[in-house]
Amino acid sequence: MAEIPVKLTQKDFKSDQEVRWCPGCGDYAILAALQGFMPELGIPRERIVFVSGIGCSSRFPYYMNTYGMHSIHGRAPAIATGLSVSRPDLAVWVVTGDGDALSIGGNHLIHALRRNVNLKILLFNNRIYGLTKGQYSPTSELGKITKSTPSGSTDSPFNPVSLALGAEASFVARTIDSDRKHLQSVLRAAAEHEGSALVEIYQNCNIFNDGAFDQLKDADTRDDYLIRLEHGQPLTFGHEGQWCVARTAGGFGLEVRPTEAVAATDIVTHDVTIADPSYAFALSRLPQPDLRNTPIGVFRSAARPTYDRLVTEQIDHAVTGRNATPEDELAALLRSGDTWTIN
Repeated sequence: MAEIPVKLTQKDFKSDQEVRWCPGCGDYAILAALQGFMPELGIPRERIVFVSGIGCSSRFPYYMNTYGMHSIHGRAPAIATGLSVSRPDLAVWVVTGDGDALSIGGNHLIHALRRNVNLKILLFNNRIYGLTKGQYSPTSELGKITKSTPSGSTDSPFNPVSLALGAEASFVARTIDSDRKHLQSVLRAAAEHEGSALVEIYQNCNIFNDGAFDQLKDADTRDDYLIRLEHGQPLTFGHEGQWCVARTAGGFGLEVRPTEAVAATDIVTHDVTIADPSYAFALSRLPQPDLRNTPIGVFRSAARPTYDRLVTEQIDHAVTGRNATPEDELAALLRSGDTWTIN
């Protein structure tokens, strides 16, 4: 019998815990957007789990009236993997930050993505370490002056979308904390995807890195800076549509060119379903250091088997192939090898 969707409201997903982020933090907007979106899933709260690591974003499980776990630094994807594989009936979400996910947690993140574990990973990117009071992070721009880099950072930053696509993530998207409509549309697409879904969320830290994404938010500049990705639509942007995305002359990448200088047939039409991630990767390389040409939306949504399903099928095959029940298999395992009987 098909499960009857549960009727819930935004209020049902608000916990009784006091929300404790700095006033004006972008995390408030993300929390409100997620709480407003969750009822659409029609899933009972007891079948939803939020797993976080360490950082400002990792307070999230306290504020969601679902199951949750505030885990250890960088290890949220690993813990969530175990939960997703052992309990395929659960909707498992990971909430992490640019420091938590891309520094100590880098390997856990890329392996969860390459395996295509059925997880929805929300990566809050504010380009700074906020919880520890303002050190540079793996996404801070080159030359960033912080408490830990008073002369400017000499590290080249990660591009989280490029990293995820390089790990063969089957779903990758980017959105912005203050654009609730766009944020919820991306969350909706991620929730509907079967497999790993990584959503990078540009999130403002108004205490230690205020205004990091102002050009993408300000009404006077955003249309000329943002490339809005819509499946099946030509990639044009600008307040008058004066810019477009076209293939480079050599055909190996993408570039932004004046729309009037490109034939309509040569303007790239966005397709999230392309199996080869190189197209989505080329899109991810368009942003300039000043944030010009920043794509937002779904870069890739490709279908491939999930790790969870493959593991389950392997176990089922091993059991049925020997005409044994799971109970028989467990009993045989416990009695295998050297055993002793104690009177």
